[in-house]
Amino acid sequence: MVELFGILLVVQGAGGLINRLAGSANPSWFVQLHLLPPQLHVIASVVLLVAGAAVLFRHQARKRRSGS
Repeated sequence: MVELFGILLVVQGAGGLINRLAGSANPSWFVQLHLLPPQLHVIASVVLLVAGAAVLFRHQARKRRSGS
């Protein structure tokens, strides 16, 4: 479940970042682009991407330590 949450954060962050940097005007399915004002889109996407990567790395480290 933790891995799924981490992957979801990474996908939302990376996708939103690519969408904004590419200048796409098409409607997207990235949550932060619908909920936040436009000036926060890039920042929120980077935060989601970093948070998702942190969740995934932390989960992997715990799995290695516990041996499962």
